[in-house]
Amino acid sequence: MHTIHKLALVAALGIALAAPAQAQTPLTFSSWVPPTHHLTIWQQNWAADIEKATGGRVKFQSLPKAPAAAPGTFDAVRDGLVDLSYVTASYTPARHALPAIGELPGAGATAVINSVAYSRIHWKHFHKVGEYKGVKLLAVWTHGPGQMFNTKRAINSLADLKGMKIRTGGGIAEKFGNILGASAFVKPAPESYELLSSGVADGVFFPLESIISFKLDKVLKHATIFPGGFYSSSFGFFMNEDKWNKLAKQDQDIIEKHGYEYAARSNGQSWDTADQKGLEGLKASGVNIASASPTLVKEVTAQAKQLDDEWIKGANAKGVDGAQVLAEFRAELKKVAAGK
Repeated sequence: MHTIHKLALVAALGIALAAPAQAQTPLTFSSWVPPTHHLTIWQQNWAADIEKATGGRVKFQSLPKAPAAAPGTFDAVRDGLVDLSYVTASYTPARHALPAIGELPGAGATAVINSVAYSRIHWKHFHKVGEYKGVKLLAVWTHGPGQMFNTKRAINSLADLKGMKIRTGGGIAEKFGNILGASAFVKPAPESYELLSSGVADGVFFPLESIISFKLDKVLKHATIFPGGFYSSSFGFFMNEDKWNKLAKQDQDIIEKHGYEYAARSNGQSWDTADQKGLEGLKASGVNIASASPTLVKEVTAQAKQLDDEWIKGANAKGVDGAQVLAEFRAELKKVAAGK
């Protein structure tokens, strides 16, 4: 009996020790772009990495459909409709103003350069301001250089752009499109094909990748490539705060290890690969691809200063030294480009 009693105790102890390892925290995530889009795939891969690193203690489930339209993503995560997602900051400009630094014209030559530099500036200067209050922010990044595409004509100077109806995602892209003389407006990215094919839009501002992701190469005829992009879009990647607080400390640590600059660099790499595929797809579709002419570069650069000044003014109003931080961001872009 004594031996049997000991064996029973050992078995019970074994079950007790194993229980925490079996405990699982299920979390949902969603994406508002198509399943084939690299952002959806990147998020799926990121979730799989976390599951593996936590030994399955944290388990993610992809929702078949985003619970809100793209601009409502922040609220959907904050309010618990979904536990994890990402969104472009320019969809909520009243709430997320500081991220526009990563959207200014002529930034990084690649998504990696822009994303890593922006990530460093965000965590150093912006996070404490609290624009992402209400969620657990895990990472920020930008997409690749945003370029101009249209169905009408080559853009060799701003005179060629005048009055053209350009779909944008908002933020700097919309503002800059109007400054440059276009008639820029805001619509979510997935609506772009319908806007172009129906003639509601004459063109779009997008990174190269998006042209293929949204099948726009079938309707577009001209691409204008500006060094460092006419703009970019800044993203936030975040989790519901209550769900975050319920995670074990060891799992929070693992998730944070896969966040911040690690996620910014990883997402940037994914975006750069997708942009390259986008460029190849554009060529295959016969879209006329032209680098911005010296005249256009000069005209665009002259107008861009207005955006810098506006961003500095807005940052100052939030207690950030706008001029100093913008100079630091541009220095950071050069550092990252040099491999630092």
